[in-house]
Amino acid sequence: MNFSKKVIALEPRLRPCRNVLTLGVRLNFSDYSPEEIALIQNADKIYYPSTFYADLFDSMGKKTFPSYHTYKYIQDKIKQTALFSLLNIPHPRTRVFYGNPKKKTIPDHFKFPFIGKIARGSCMGRGVYLITNNQDLSAYLEMTTPAYIQEYLQIDRDIRVVIIGNRVVHAYWRIASPGEFRCNVAVGAKISFDSVPGQALELALYTADKCRWDDAGIDICMYKGEFYVLEANIKYGKRGFKAAGIDYFKLMETMIENEEI
Repeated sequence: MNFSKKVIALEPRLRPCRNVLTLGVRLNFSDYSPEEIALIQNADKIYYPSTFYADLFDSMGKKTFPSYHTYKYIQDKIKQTALFSLLNIPHPRTRVFYGNPKKKTIPDHFKFPFIGKIARGSCMGRGVYLITNNQDLSAYLEMTTPAYIQEYLQIDRDIRVVIIGNRVVHAYWRIASPGEFRCNVAVGAKISFDSVPGQALELALYTADKCRWDDAGIDICMYKGEFYVLEANIKYGKRGFKAAGIDYFKLMETMIENEEI
């Protein structure tokens, strides 16, 4: 592969890519060397700029990958749910409860069992709880505020669809371990490459396009014949790529070289 020049990245996600020069994230911009500052200022696009720099680059009109809009929703389930509602994207019934008086009304809105999640900063199945009674609810409420409550859909699998740029690059089933309600690979779910329904792929592409996300692992489930977007994971893992025999870094090298991202 003949690379004419290297692109500039800040976060280390693409460090193994041969056509990417990774500078690191320094929150004091003056800590970059004069040469690095010049590279950043003169680059047409910055790859993986970090949440901190994504909005700064957007303000100065510099392109990034992932997009500024993608970064705005990193690990923020509350914003994602609000956006899904605004865009009429099918999503399990969800409500956010703020403050102790509001939390007391949760059983008025949801019947046991239901799901409680840590709304910000959680991933890989961590911070997701099946709440079956008042004791479970009390324990969950002691851990977090606000309370992010979602209806429980009784499923044993979901679909991870990875969108990079404007296309699906990978999709697979995640089948929960026996007795486990979460379908995350990080908590033991099995990866399956059985045929993924075209409707799930179409819904993932539609969601990414409407939300203006260009690098996301979108989780979709099928329940009673309908497809629902559960959430989008911007910092998705690579186990599914490895299981499918896909070299993630070579894929990214090629997409950069072909100017797909």
